[in-house]
Amino acid sequence: MAKIKVTKVKSAINRTQTQKRTLEALGLKKIGQTVEHDDTPNILGMVNKVKHLVSMETL
Repeated sequence: MAKIKVTKVKSAINRTQTQKRTLEALGLKKIGQTVEHDDTPNILGMVNKVKHLVSMETL
């Protein structure tokens, strides 16, 4: 299974509660923090929901 790297690049202040929970579910708390996840449809959907707050690269 392929891996992706997700990095938080913007703050979650003044965002909806669902977007804040999505970032938390991805494991992102601080700006600049990077996490690795498997390239599954669930994770890609979560990243797509907060694509304006994160950057993603494939490994």
